[in-house]
Amino acid sequence: MELDPNSEGLALDETVRLIASNKVEGTAVFDSHGERLGSVYNFMVDKFTGQVAYAVMSFGGLLGIGESYHPLPWRALRYDTTLGGYVVDIDADRLGQAPHYKEGEDPFADPAYGQALEDFYGKPAAE
Repeated sequence: MELDPNSEGLALDETVRLIASNKVEGTAVFDSHGERLGSVYNFMVDKFTGQVAYAVMSFGGLLGIGESYHPLPWRALRYDTTLGGYVVDIDADRLGQAPHYKEGEDPFADPAYGQALEDFYGKPAAE
């Protein structure tokens, strides 16, 4: 991690390989054809491994009203410097069928929700 020389050793919010969470939130998410699907609302980090498990994308709605939140496996996103956002190989119609939730809901409290995500997107490849 690179340190900011002007601020008593505080880490910068972006390096060549690392980025601070506050810079990821709000980043656009596109389908493989370059059509904007939504933006990163937040992400879910596995407490035990420290790895990002899901980027939660806000999708639909108008001015924040009626939007839904779609957890996308972090492994399914790739950053595209040309678009200035993340690309995922899913279109809006398929995304509408994916497990999602509305404002105020907490689906991750139910273990079956995680299973529904795995069933929809597939389990990660063995490392």
